[in-house]
Amino acid sequence: MGVWSLLVNRVLNATLAGFVAVLIGFTSSIALIYQMVINFGGDANLAASWLFTLGLSLGISSIALSYFYRIPILVAWSTPGAALLIGNAQGLTINEAVAGFIFSAVLIFLCGVTGWFEKLMNKIPFQLATAMLAGVLVNFGIGVFDQMNTQPFLIMVMFIVYLVSKRVFPKYTMLFVLAAGVIVADQTGLILPNDAKFTFVGLTYIAPNFTMQSVLGVGIPLFIVTIAAQNLPGIAVLKAHGYKAPISKILSFTGLANVVAAPFGGYSLNLAAITAALCMSEDVDADPNKRYWSAVAGGIFYILMGIFSGYLIGVFSTFPAALIFALAGLALFGTITNSIKQSLSDEHYLEASMITFLVTASDLSMLGISSVMWGLIAGIFTLFIMNVFRR
Repeated sequence: MGVWSLLVNRVLNATLAGFVAVLIGFTSSIALIYQMVINFGGDANLAASWLFTLGLSLGISSIALSYFYRIPILVAWSTPGAALLIGNAQGLTINEAVAGFIFSAVLIFLCGVTGWFEKLMNKIPFQLATAMLAGVLVNFGIGVFDQMNTQPFLIMVMFIVYLVSKRVFPKYTMLFVLAAGVIVADQTGLILPNDAKFTFVGLTYIAPNFTMQSVLGVGIPLFIVTIAAQNLPGIAVLKAHGYKAPISKILSFTGLANVVAAPFGGYSLNLAAITAALCMSEDVDADPNKRYWSAVAGGIFYILMGIFSGYLIGVFSTFPAALIFALAGLALFGTITNSIKQSLSDEHYLEASMITFLVTASDLSMLGISSVMWGLIAGIFTLFIMNVFRR
């Protein structure tokens, strides 16, 4: 009886940890996924198809890697990457965007098979990469308060719930914010009639169109953000919990899976960080060697999320735009804070980081290159001048 109780307890804890990890990741960034597809000229059906692709690819990757290596390896989409793509959608066709997804995935795959990852991170100062990320995300944070001009009561309630939940229930902050936003929007008549029902969503192939703009405006910035803002923290979480993961092999796997999924909307596959930590704590299992089952469970929930993506997006499309924008912005507050903090962590890079941040956050667009890439170029150029004319 004791053995069975222990087994049931392990299964329940692993299942709960996997479910919560996927739920938090989903509620924190579905608004960004939906808005990204709309900005690229898609509709709710295409958003559901992309979410189906992401659910399948993340689920299969998490299950395969975790079970093979017996390590809780949770794969996720890049929330900062989605924000980056929303900001860079202007002037790009969806075919060019997909080409950028593929280019980024190929670079990640090459980092894995060649071992370039560590060398690459040494070449691009971490402070500049995080400053670039902060420049991309800051407008989402500002957007939360811009939405108060249109729906002051709704956004104020969401903001207050965010502040309170962050202190009381930090792991479930965005779940409470989403619930509060939906309740207020429903009670004030802002939600459209909901006739969403379960429908099976298939894969939608989009032929890539490789152009200079797709490579410089999407591919390279997405690659840098995915590596610096997602994979690096993901690796740090694994190390912090004592797991010696084969990083190069994992990057090779996720990069290759990303290449396959990209034409169907799988814009980014990378190591999870914050949500992955939920699958590695002592609450999951006293034995660290058994905690990988929580990531396997997370993979199963990813797949279920993908299967029900049509219904989920159908419901989500009835929400008012102010709720979606606010939800996306609030979900990124923590990332914005950490990015700014990290970009200013070394006095040697202060000026270069600030210039990178300002240029990235601007509307600069020259030679078909977006402000994101110009921000990184400006930061590197600033460092070069500082080193040449060093006192």
